[in-house]
Amino acid sequence: MILEMKVPSPGESIKEVEIATWLVKDGDYVEKDQAIAEVDSDKATLELPAEASGIITLKAEEGDAVAVGAVVCLIDTSAAKPSGSVAAETPKVEEKKAETPKAEVKVEAVKVAPVTEKSYAESTPSPAARKILDEKNIQPSDVVGTGKEGRITKDDAVNATPSMGTPTGGNRGSERSKLSMLRRKVAERLVAAKNETAMLTTFNEVNMTPINVIRNQYKEDFKAKHGGLGLGYMSFFTKAVTRALALFPDVNSMIDGDFKTAYNFCDISIAVSGPKGLMVPVVRNAENLSFRGIESEIKRLAIKSRDGQITVDDMTGGTFTITNGGVFGSMLSTPIINPPQSGILGMHNIIERPIAVNGKVEIHPMMYVALSYDHRIIDGRESVGFLVAVKEALENPLELLLNNDAKKALEL
Repeated sequence: MILEMKVPSPGESIKEVEIATWLVKDGDYVEKDQAIAEVDSDKATLELPAEASGIITLKAEEGDAVAVGAVVCLIDTSAAKPSGSVAAETPKVEEKKAETPKAEVKVEAVKVAPVTEKSYAESTPSPAARKILDEKNIQPSDVVGTGKEGRITKDDAVNATPSMGTPTGGNRGSERSKLSMLRRKVAERLVAAKNETAMLTTFNEVNMTPINVIRNQYKEDFKAKHGGLGLGYMSFFTKAVTRALALFPDVNSMIDGDFKTAYNFCDISIAVSGPKGLMVPVVRNAENLSFRGIESEIKRLAIKSRDGQITVDDMTGGTFTITNGGVFGSMLSTPIINPPQSGILGMHNIIERPIAVNGKVEIHPMMYVALSYDHRIIDGRESVGFLVAVKEALENPLELLLNNDAKKALEL
């Protein structure tokens, strides 16, 4: 029986996918549920499992765009699983390879060619010329010698000048490859966000000392209590953001034509880097989660992104985004809004800097934070107030985020 395998629908709005990689070859025997291909949609990369066991015939090439529901391969379910006879014949091939030392000796013998006096002169500059060429970083092969039998003289070296753009021995290779459907969609959305929103960015800085004090005091107990779960910065930032969104609800809204949609919940999109590019999975109802709940959910989604198991549902929705360029060393940036959302908070690296504290100069770990927002729906007062509220919460976490009881808030 010949089974036609069709492209399943990865999501409601997705009409087309792209064959990113075939994990099997035409004519291979596949087992039921074996991953046979990776397919890219404009939202995620998903594995395509075999629907039955049998011999597979591929009907699409890597890079082909195929409609949802189209046939991409055939599986002959009546075909018997091949025996291991091929593997049994492998030693014979190895024995034949071992029986050909004489041929190898003959090849070695013909490699040596006599060097004539003329070929030596043409390829070897005089000592003075060699020194000058080395100083100019010019290869002798790029210079035409005027000396006896084509030898490069000192004058030849002095007059030699590489032309603009002339290669000087470095690697000048290039490779052209098609962008994945996901990467093309990300590019399209980023350009749209720049062109279709009135995007502005406001900045502030945060003294991270109070958070560092809490983390240093409780992180080991937190890890031991919650099965190895780390107490990272992201849970503090997520808590600070959900608090600020409650104070400035316009930042937690979206524009839809002539209407504004406001949300009374906080689905926080967390930008993470995966093997297929930037992924933005969503932490649902983050305003109701504890520190442990936020850290656990972020870890779960990060692992799924890293392993290529993230789904469209994991990334659908989101009312506000947090992105952390600091993990890559970024000191300051202007993050791009994740449409149709109206705001995104950018975290950056932490650097010890001198600041004024009560009239004295002190060294503290400081982080720049940036809020990019859509000015069509968020005014300056709301955007600046939101970022100040985030700063206040991060610089006074015990009172504003932990309700003056760190052990209880951290469930220790």
